[in-house]
Amino acid sequence: MKILITGTTGYIGKRLIPFLLKAGHEVVCCVRDLERAPFKGKKNVSFVEIDFLTYDTAIKLPTDIDCAYYLMHSMSAAGDFGKMELECAGNFKKYVAPVNLKQVVYLSGIINEKELSKHLNSRKEVEESLEGGNYALTTFRAGIIVGSGSASFEIIRDLVEKLPIMITPKWLNTKTQPISIRDVLAYLSKAAGDERLYNNNYDIYGPDVLTYKQMLEIFAEVRGLKRTIITLPIMTPKLSSYWLYFVTSTSYRLASSLVDSMKVEVVARPNNLSEMLQVFPVNYHDAVVNAFAVINQDGITSSWKDSMVSSHFAGKLSKYVKIPKYGVLQDNKERDIKNEEIVLDRIWALGGANGWYYGNTLWKARGFIDKLFGGTGLRRGRTHPSKIEAGDALDFWRVISADRKSKRLLLYAEMRMPGEAWLEFKIKNDKLYQHAVFRPKGLWGRLYWYSVLPFHYFIFNGLINSLTEDVQKKAA
Repeated sequence: MKILITGTTGYIGKRLIPFLLKAGHEVVCCVRDLERAPFKGKKNVSFVEIDFLTYDTAIKLPTDIDCAYYLMHSMSAAGDFGKMELECAGNFKKYVAPVNLKQVVYLSGIINEKELSKHLNSRKEVEESLEGGNYALTTFRAGIIVGSGSASFEIIRDLVEKLPIMITPKWLNTKTQPISIRDVLAYLSKAAGDERLYNNNYDIYGPDVLTYKQMLEIFAEVRGLKRTIITLPIMTPKLSSYWLYFVTSTSYRLASSLVDSMKVEVVARPNNLSEMLQVFPVNYHDAVVNAFAVINQDGITSSWKDSMVSSHFAGKLSKYVKIPKYGVLQDNKERDIKNEEIVLDRIWALGGANGWYYGNTLWKARGFIDKLFGGTGLRRGRTHPSKIEAGDALDFWRVISADRKSKRLLLYAEMRMPGEAWLEFKIKNDKLYQHAVFRPKGLWGRLYWYSVLPFHYFIFNGLINSLTEDVQKKAA
């Protein structure tokens, strides 16, 4: 079958594609930015650059698509995400109208309560919008998805691993029915072309009905940690959102949406889908164990942190590839090197658990200040300890270009500041060039640059020295 994927670079989409390829399907990936397209050069994978927030009559999808997966969402986006999601769904229907499409598979949320959160209500409205097209709609409704890199999993992990004693909001007593990411992918991949599922919706769920508090306790048990959890009725939604924002790696926008959703019970309606598709979901304990098996092997395929909505980043990567030359303030350094590969390895391992090799306390302080002002801080780390690709999140930077062949790494700052900043590492003619560029916004931007200039002297000198000095000694 020829299958169209939307949300290609998202948490689910990026993991679903290998499943579909393994099943022998041809996959057409919709991406907003070709620079971020995964699986480039892979057999049976092609790309269409398309932004579903706007409708462009010049963009045409292949007319021989058999099945499409609708995996887009804007839960942590700025502005009215409900309106954005409806616009995307409406434009999707316009784009596929000329296509000889048989089925659309949509991943939604469990919506069995009368009173829904804004997020779950938006999922329901999108489902209603997708109905009535020139195709059969199959909707899978999931609750909490448990897997390495998922927003829910990473939030629970942060809470359990950082806090021996938790003073928590009352919504921790809300019931939910989590499902493993592996089981979600199994359901999705097996649904393609299955006519029994046409024009139907199904809740997909694991065998356990748990409160969020029980999920934290089981998680702690898996990690071998003793945790005390106390729930208080006085925590308002706003306080709860700030609590999640400062303790975990989530953004404030996502924390707000999650708190709103966590007040609603997410318990599934029983169905026979498991027997139909021969997918038998594992329990929550095993889902957590499986997630850590992937983490310990550095095998995380996708993370919510790499999503553009995990930050304030806007536009395509190509917009930031060219570093401005005029109206900028710069810090340029260079060092002779003898072993390019070792230096490249160290550059490619920057950030996350490895830190920044020099002045990590200062980097952490800058991250904390950034978080106080609503920025990303250092919360996101990195998905893999040594591999990076264009579009990846790297602490409070976004990877714009990671070209090992041309020996160049370019980062764009996503921290809160009165201007724009780039950090470039480039090796040429046995020299490492480190190039920090800041384009200030008005007087405040210039004041900012000069106020942190003394710190830059130590940090940037220390960074390039740390990248090269040990290597020089080893080479000598």
